[in-house]
Formats: sequence, C-alpha cells, structure tokens
Amino acid sequence: MRHLIAVRRILPVAATLLLTTVFSSAQFVGNNPEAVEKRVDELVSKMTLDEKIELIGGDTPFRTHPITRLNIPYFQMADGPVGAHIPAPTIAYAAGIGLAASWDRALALRIGQQLGRDSPSRGAAFILGPGVNIYRAPMNGRNFEYFGEDPFLASAIAVGYIRGVQQEGVSATVKHYLGNNSEYLRHDSDSIIDERALREIYMPVFEAAVKTAKVGAIMDSYNITNGEHMTRNKPLNVTVAKEQWHFPGVIMSDWVSTYDTAGTANGGLDLEMPFAVYYAPEKMLPLIKDGTISQATLDDKVRRILRVAADFGWLDRPQLDIDIPRYNLEGRAASLQAAEEGAVLLKNENGALPLDKKAIKTIAVIGPTATQTVTTGGGSGEVVSFANTNLLVGISNYLGEQTKVLYARGLYSINQMARLTHFTTDADGKTPGVTHTIFAKANLEGDVTGTVVETTLSTAASTRREPEEQELNALTAHKTASPYVRATNSSKWVGYYTPAEAGKYSIFIQTDGKYRLLVDDAVVFDSSVVPKYILNQATIELTKTPHKVVLEQLSQQIGSVSGMRVGIAPLSTIVEKDALAMAAKADVVVLAVGFNAASESEGGDRSFELPVGQEQLIDQIAALGKKTVVMITSGGSVDLSNWKDKVQGIFETWYSGEEGGTSAARLLFGEENPSGHLPISWEKKITDNPSYNNYYPDPGTNKIVYREGIFVGYRGYEHNHVEPLYPFGYGLSYTTFSFSKLKSSPEGDGHFTVTFDVTNTGKRAGATVAQLYVGQGSPVVERPAKELKGFERVMLQPGETKHVTLSLDPRSFSYFDVNSSSWQATAGSYDLFLGDSSQNIQQKTTVQLTKALTTSISQ
Repeated sequence: MRHLIAVRRILPVAATLLLTTVFSSAQFVGNNPEAVEKRVDELVSKMTLDEKIELIGGDTPFRTHPITRLNIPYFQMADGPVGAHIPAPTIAYAAGIGLAASWDRALALRIGQQLGRDSPSRGAAFILGPGVNIYRAPMNGRNFEYFGEDPFLASAIAVGYIRGVQQEGVSATVKHYLGNNSEYLRHDSDSIIDERALREIYMPVFEAAVKTAKVGAIMDSYNITNGEHMTRNKPLNVTVAKEQWHFPGVIMSDWVSTYDTAGTANGGLDLEMPFAVYYAPEKMLPLIKDGTISQATLDDKVRRILRVAADFGWLDRPQLDIDIPRYNLEGRAASLQAAEEGAVLLKNENGALPLDKKAIKTIAVIGPTATQTVTTGGGSGEVVSFANTNLLVGISNYLGEQTKVLYARGLYSINQMARLTHFTTDADGKTPGVTHTIFAKANLEGDVTGTVVETTLSTAASTRREPEEQELNALTAHKTASPYVRATNSSKWVGYYTPAEAGKYSIFIQTDGKYRLLVDDAVVFDSSVVPKYILNQATIELTKTPHKVVLEQLSQQIGSVSGMRVGIAPLSTIVEKDALAMAAKADVVVLAVGFNAASESEGGDRSFELPVGQEQLIDQIAALGKKTVVMITSGGSVDLSNWKDKVQGIFETWYSGEEGGTSAARLLFGEENPSGHLPISWEKKITDNPSYNNYYPDPGTNKIVYREGIFVGYRGYEHNHVEPLYPFGYGLSYTTFSFSKLKSSPEGDGHFTVTFDVTNTGKRAGATVAQLYVGQGSPVVERPAKELKGFERVMLQPGETKHVTLSLDPRSFSYFDVNSSSWQATAGSYDLFLGDSSQNIQQKTTVQLTKALTTSISQ
C-alpha cells in the first residue's frame, strides 16, 4: 500500500452499527495511538497562541494555514464527493445515488480507493465526501450526491467509500451534518427533527462513518437544526459526535457556514473554511483572553487537526505525489462499472429490451441530454473530466458503421429558449431589450445604483468547467475577494413580449435566488419567501398582443451555478419538427431527458416535473408508434404519470459520470444486464411522498418540521397505505430470479445467522439484490411495518444457485427509546421478509427474542 500506511481488516457491514468504539487518538488508519498522541502533545506544547488560532481557519479556499516554524504543512482539500476535482480536470465518477443503486459494497470500496488515489495526484489530504444526507423528497437539489432514503443501505455504501479513500492516505469528510435535506434557504432554514427520527433515520450513516469506517473528518452543514446552526450546535457536535460516538477527528464547516465566533468555538467546530472569518485572530484573541473561549477548547481543536495529520502521515511526507498519473485509467474503469451497476431498468414492456443490434438499421437518439455528457449535477459536486462519453457517442461507438445513428436535440436548451425570447422595452414593440434597474439592497430597497437596457432577460452563470480558473481560485483566492459571499443587492427587470400567434405558451425562469415573476401584473411565480425550484415553469394562454413581463429579483447569489434567465416559448412549436421526422424514419428511438448541472444543483431545489418541453417531446415522439426507450438523467424520481404508458422502456441512469454513454449503450443492447435497484421510493404523484406536506417551512417561519418522523420513504408509504409507482429496492433485469430456503439460526444475545438461496431462473447471466427486512410482530411503540437490515448483491449464471448468509444483531431489532436514551429491542416475535424490493417479498420467516435487549448509544 502507498506510503506504508497500515490497512485495517474490512469488517462485514452487517456489523456496521455494533462495534464498540473505544476512544483513541489514532483510529483512522491504524497507526500506534500512543505514538500519535505523543507527537501531537509535543507539537501543541511548542505552538504559540497565534499559531494555534492560525491553524483552525482556512488560508485559501481549499487549504489550511501552514505553521512553517514547526514544519506543519498546509493541508489541502479536494472537492467531492464524485471526483477529486480541486484542481480539475479529473475522473468523473457515477454520482452517489447511482452508487447506492448498485447496492454493491465492493464497488463502493473500489470507488473510494480510486478517489483516494486521485486525491494525492493533486496534493489533497482531505477529500470533501461522501455526502450522506437522507433522501426525503425528490426536490432536494443535492440528492444526486447522496445515498438514498434508507439509513442501512446508505451506511453500507458510505463505509465502503470511506474505507477505500482512507486506505490511500487521504481523509474522507462525511457531510453534511445534520438535517440538510433540502437546498433552498439552506443558510436560514431550521430543521425540526425529533430525537427518535434523528437517531433512527438521519444519524445512522454518520454514526457508521465514525464508528465503523473511522472517518477522519465531519463537515457541518449550513442549516439550523432544532434551533441552532449546525456549526454551533453543541448537542449534536459535542454531545453526540465527540462524546457519545467518541469521534476523535476534525469537524469542519461547510464553506461560509459559520455565523459567529464564541458560539461556534464552544459549539464544537474545529476548522472554519474556506477562510478564518469568525476564527480570525482579531475575533478569537479577545474571547480567549476574557475566558469566553477557554484555552482547553482551542487546544482541543488544534489537537484534532494534528491528530488526523499525524495518523494519516501528512507530517512526514509531501501529500502531493507526482508519480500518480492524474488521468486514472483504473478510475475510469471503476466509473464505468458504477454507471452500469447503478442504472435501474424501470420498464421493459413485452421484452422490448435489450435491443437487437443486428436487427436495427436506423436508430434515432433524440433529446436535450443526448450529447451534453451530464456527468454530475451542479455545485461543488460538479466534475470536469479529462474525457467523457455521451449517449450519442456511446451508442454510435457500440453500433459502428453498419447501423445509422441519427441525432436531434428535439428541443432548444433553456439558455437558448431564453435568448430566443424577443422582449421589447416598450408596449409598442419597437425597441428590443428589457429595462434592468439595480437596487443597492435586497427586496428592491435602497438607492437605485444603475439602470441599463439588456438584450435578454438573463445573466450568466458562474461555472466550474474552466479548470485553470478553478485551480487559481482554489490556490490563491482571499476572503476579501471571496466568491462564496452572498450578494445583498436586488434587481427589477421590465419588458414586453408579443406572441406571433395566440395560444398556449410555456413560461419559465431559472435562478437560485428569491424572486417574483409577473405577466400583465398577475403573479405567475412567487418565490419571494421560499425559492422552491431553480427552474420554475408554467403554461399560460397568451393573446396576440403585447404582454408586460416583470421580474422582481429580490436577492441574488454570487457564484450562482444557474445564473438567471426568463423565457417564453409556444407549445405548438416547442418540439423541433426535424426530430419528429427523424424519429419517423428510425426503427428505434432512444430519448434522453432529465436535468443537468444548471437545473439540478447545490444551492437550490428542482421540480418533480421534467424541464421545459421534455414531456411534450416524449409525448410527440411516442405518438409516432416507434419502439421508444426513455433514458432519464436525474438525482431522484421525476413525474412519469403523463407518459409512462406511452413508451416501451424506461431507464433511470442518474448522473452516470464520464462513462455514461458507454454504459447506456452496453445496457440497451444487452452487453450488460441491468442490475440496479432503486435506493428510493418512486411516487405516482408528488403529493404521495410521505414528506411532501412537511417539506417546506411552516408559514411565517423558517422551521421545517419533519412531522413524518421515522416514516420516511418506504416506511412512510407502508405506514400511510399508499402504493408508490416503483417501490424501494425495485429494479428489472433481462433475466429472472427466485429466492428459497429462508432460514434463521439464533447465535445468542440477539444475534442471528440468516441463510437462503438465490437462483437465476432465466437465460441470461445477471445480478439481483437480495433484501432482508425486519418487522416486529406486536410492537410496544409505533414502528415501521418493516425495515431493511441486510442485503447482498448476487451475480448468477443462467440456472445457477448461490447460498447466501447474512447476520442480524440487536440493532437489527431495535428502536431508539428517547426516555432511556438507548436502543431497545423488546422480547417477542419478529418477522423476516426476503425479496428483491420492499414490496416484492418472496420468503418470510419468524424469529424470537427471548428477552429484551438494550444497546447503549456509545456502542
């Protein structure tokens, strides 16, 4: 192993939450604890007060301060979690939700190893991933980074990822701790979550990261949780993470997520990033001198940073390893594997798939994401890769010259639609443009600082696609010129739109700030309080007369990933005619739809419906009567209700990284057999989602009250007796499987060995996911009908049977008792359910707990 760092034995993830963690200074990579602590003691004893303060704040956006007098280097960070891309370019791996959809622990380890390998090639000591927040609803703009709705599945994937990263001498950073389950108002919203829901749903993956994977760093989120910003949330940072879980590592801030000095310092935050603003010497020193912040509190922060550095070996070697090729071919292969294993086949009507390569003479690849190579969603998770393959190129390369592969985008892009929307400054339609008035303060308040006529109603987005600029910013930017500061000004845009014909029009706005959009003085979109979606759209009737369009842009963000644009497009011509003509000539049509880095991103949420014009595209193509397969790019579920029954095949490919096009071709033509299973439940309609009524703040407040409690995802659907469109764990294959011979054997003290057989009953090799759920027969408190407590991805040849063994432990049967602050499993009968989704249960048995069991929160 590189750098001679010892590797701990990989333990079964079934035991993820059972290991007793004894506090030691060197838990991360297995170095001698006493030696590490002695070295930390020596360094701390030599440091001046100024040096200690200097160490706990960022120097540049992705580096800590070096203490050169003591030979303590800076510790560089690489953004994540789906590519080590500070600086770019790098390998773009399949996004987190796709990795979770693979249900493959070994793959999670492999992806982690490759991310860990990529990090030192650019000098990174920390990689800022994995992201592990629980998926409550599809609107969260950052779902694509995360591992789905179930804490057991998410924990298993996170543990593999973290172990893989840290075996390479790099610290993983588990994020975003805690309650960061939406992106709108993320600095200001207050997640109100009861303790049982915290412990059973939202904490377990962080707990597994600390106790089992021995993660080196935790990143605090922007939001408030239960009344306190996370960066100063002492009950969660100190009491839970550091005391109950015995976390010895670093708790760092998300970028500009600190809001004060004393509360943050005493609330458990060890490292302020990207710069020392509230941890700046001029703010820290007076508070240390007057005792508001104790010397012991400061020393603990310094110790934690140095402890991680000493244990990972960063004090003894340069972290930049120039012998590692940055274009990582093994990483590229791992990315392809993840794209293939994570894609979920949702529909395959009458065996329409796989496609027959020899029978197809002409195939049409149509859609707005067909050539975009949408490697990831937007924000810090967005990755610039060295080389990537989009859907059109992947299919063309696979089929070769013997098949004609036609392409049409089918729709203009959102940016193009906005640019092609012709506004005038006057109702007479004589002067092109829109009038843009800028105010000094938010909410159209303060002095007018400028008025200008713009060509279009739009502003440019900042972008992460320029590696050289990204690298320069990462290495040299200073807090006085921070791109992370939120803007305080506002704007009013006024223009007139005159339709060529009367009829139905799509009107849209793409922005991540607060705004109102009015047409003829009537409000069309009101995001003045809660900016619900980055891309908002509506259908309106317009007459052939000028219509006044007003945008009140009430707050803006510097560093916006989406920019701002407003457009209007006639529905009668929104689908390009050449795309329809092309589809009519084809034997098969592959439609590429979904979101991209500008419409699904950090910093804002997205809608359940597909972006502008995409439903019309699917509807009109499907009406031609050709075999039609839809490939969806998204970080979660989307509305299929209007077109699901009109097409023959549907794939959810998530954000599949740089090999997405190659992967899609191999899956479409049967070179690979689909094996992905949903890590989420997929709604028939958005109001079915168990969290829907609780997703936005209570009126007049900033409080998001998680009233569904523990009944998130499939737990909530079953509790509410609502059937999802596709259940958690669902995924089709080109072959068939059966489960048999489910048995359990007690091993004592609440431990059970569970065995069963899985058989491939079809004619193709393929993999399925055996899922084991546990439900209590007669619970003494309200509990879900069943909960995932074991799984295994099983690869089988046609006719082959494999014998599978899983383990259950006391936590598999337990609920969190808030009164005793412990995990409780009451005596009695528990049902074990075995199947390939939460609904398709093929085997069932019962086990008995002969006595009640208690597990402490520290175990």
